[in-house]
Amino acid sequence: MMKSVSVFCLNVIFAFLSVMVYAEELNLLPRPQRITMTSGRFDVGEIAVSSPVQMELLGSFIEECGGKVRKDASLKLEVHLVDKIDGVLLNQHEAYRLTVSRKKIQIEALTEQGVYWAVQTLRQLRIGEKRSYFPACTVTDWPAFRIRGFMQDVGRSYISIEELKREIAILSRYKINVFHWHLTENQSWRLESKVFPMLNDSVNTTRMPGKYYTQEEARDLVEYCKQHNMMLIPEFDMPGHSAAFVRTFRHDMQSKEGMAILKLLMDEVCETFDVPYIHIGTDEVKFTNPRFVPEMTAYIHAKGKKIISWNPGWHYEPGEIDMTHLWSYRGKAQPGIPAIDSRFHYLNHFDTFADIVALYNSRIYNVKQGNDDIAGAIVAVWNDRLVLPERDIILQNFLYPNALALAERSWLGEGFEYFDKNGTNLVADTEQFDAFVDFERRMLWHKEHNFKGCPFAYVKQTNVKWRITEPFPNGGDLTKPFPPEVSLQSEYSYEGKEYTTKEAIGAGIYLRHVWGKLIPAFYKEPEENHTAYAYTWVYSPKTQQVGLWLETQNYGRSEKDLPPPAGKWDYKESRIWLNDTEVLPPVWTASHRKAMNEIPLGNENMAVRPPIMVNLNKGWNKLLLKLPVGKFTTPEVRLVKWMFAAVFVTPDGEKAVDNLIYSPDKILRP
Repeated sequence: MMKSVSVFCLNVIFAFLSVMVYAEELNLLPRPQRITMTSGRFDVGEIAVSSPVQMELLGSFIEECGGKVRKDASLKLEVHLVDKIDGVLLNQHEAYRLTVSRKKIQIEALTEQGVYWAVQTLRQLRIGEKRSYFPACTVTDWPAFRIRGFMQDVGRSYISIEELKREIAILSRYKINVFHWHLTENQSWRLESKVFPMLNDSVNTTRMPGKYYTQEEARDLVEYCKQHNMMLIPEFDMPGHSAAFVRTFRHDMQSKEGMAILKLLMDEVCETFDVPYIHIGTDEVKFTNPRFVPEMTAYIHAKGKKIISWNPGWHYEPGEIDMTHLWSYRGKAQPGIPAIDSRFHYLNHFDTFADIVALYNSRIYNVKQGNDDIAGAIVAVWNDRLVLPERDIILQNFLYPNALALAERSWLGEGFEYFDKNGTNLVADTEQFDAFVDFERRMLWHKEHNFKGCPFAYVKQTNVKWRITEPFPNGGDLTKPFPPEVSLQSEYSYEGKEYTTKEAIGAGIYLRHVWGKLIPAFYKEPEENHTAYAYTWVYSPKTQQVGLWLETQNYGRSEKDLPPPAGKWDYKESRIWLNDTEVLPPVWTASHRKAMNEIPLGNENMAVRPPIMVNLNKGWNKLLLKLPVGKFTTPEVRLVKWMFAAVFVTPDGEKAVDNLIYSPDKILRP
């Protein structure tokens, strides 16, 4: 009897340990709502597949895992379409239950889309390359928000169909379900018109003339999105952002003639796009014709399409519009009208490291989960400033890391605050910090395994620690030296006043956010004409040459800002020293002195240039940054970012250097 009990106990312990091992190996992103690990595993081999949908997807997935589909195999993969999944709290149509045991994988879902999401989770559960297996578990999962999307502004800058398909395919693996296609702008009307071919003529396009999408390409992209269970939302901005329309027809959209032309164009649009929604913009424009919006919405509704419109924009009452899209802090959700939150989701303003912290931590519209009035969120890339080549659009806007942050937050829901509480600050020993560390770990795993060859500008930053001084008043003299240039201390006395230092965490730190006090940064009350210092010691286990990612101004992709002067990091007189040797800036590829959106960004932002090669000594290395600021708005840079980013990376810039310890207090612990 005792022996039986002992054997039983050992089996229980073994099963528990197996579950623990599996749990540590999981890198699921987004995290599922509920997952229970059980003992055992499903080893891929010959598998019998039974499913009313997605047979091609399931078959190719099995082959991808090193298995084969065989009708009479003992291993089973079964898909069941059901009427309801117990325990699902929201959005049943996208929910699924995935059960993995030793001999069978079972998927239950209400729709084909739910099956597709289950396969994506299964893909992430896979362990091993040639002979894969899946840990035994039960996953019950659903999205907290029904809209989880990304937007590309191709009206300003054309992006190839091939590139858009790459983004759609890979982001669908993370349960992003909306692609917002902003097709028209002042620069161009990017959808082919067969009724008015002159609309696409190079003479009426001010950027990338001759670049537009044929109606056939648009139809193909709609189908491609459907294959990846993503909804395409095309946008045709009206009556603003329409200079290309006016150049072509010599009529404003709000005129009688303009409205007649626009209705014919909407006939083409509605026929081309087999989608439920048309986005009509209505932002940043003076309305001169009170009939314009009601008449156009009625016309498009009569075509069987639902309508989305920016907010702020035209004021709608419930029933007049199907969804609003909040684009600035002034945008407010209205009861009775579902809203998409993009108020702080404009990636063209984001920096490499700090803004993703706020994005990941923040609740969508400050609610824990979606409801009838809050549909979800979209991260947006606006291309006011020309960026070339198109790969750099992805790099400079950090599309993939930020889209993954939104993918998890919009699927899982919750969050800890809104953007305007703790903002971009990482605070140690908090639930928020631990959550972000875990997200970062999983995201970097996916970068390494699933984004090979993709422009993915992010490396580990949660181990990077700094001390930052209280700011010293510089009286407008940005070159003025202060005591930290003589010695590194935790406190300073200067001109009869005491200056303390405080710890900060992250490879990128905002001293003052680009959006000012809307987003909290390191300093609660930042003032102009001050100088800050940031320092840390970096322990290297060996002498080595490494790369240094470094910038003191991340250039937004919606500004005309001038490049830094030759030999300077910025217009703020920032300086950096490594082991008391000054680190000089690269040679800037642009040198123009006239602010223009049509002069492309060059290598101003560190994500698109090779890292600066530096030498680390074995042992402790001193890194000191001098960070002055004058005015927060200057002729050279409209939105001055009082910030810095610094982290040691591999020479190719792909990863953070392993086994470094960042400690401003020289403490030898990770």
